[in-house]
Amino acid sequence: MTIKRVLVVDDSATERHIIGDILSSRGFEITFSVNGEAGVAEAKKIKPDLIIMDVVMPGMNGFQATRAITKDPETQHIPVLICTTKDQETDKVWGLRQGAKDYVVKPINAAELLSKIAALG
Repeated sequence: MTIKRVLVVDDSATERHIIGDILSSRGFEITFSVNGEAGVAEAKKIKPDLIIMDVVMPGMNGFQATRAITKDPETQHIPVLICTTKDQETDKVWGLRQGAKDYVVKPINAAELLSKIAALG
């Protein structure tokens, strides 16, 4: 699968800008959602090739949103890459148990992010 369309779910405008710059400069088409609920709805609507999911957000957090996306037959084929400040091994294990395909810790290293996206493609 070639990854072209990416949905970025993050409540931080700064993080959305940083991730958006990294991805758009590499030719990805990016859509943004500002919280977990909107991210789940947008995933169903646009069926992106990849979802980059923050964890710490108001309302539905990224772990809950990832679980909703990966358990729904309509969206379960979409890989989720968790991108968060939560850097403990237990957080990573929990994120992967929710259905995420990989996990990257903020602050974002562009090369690491792009490498993980390429590995999912």
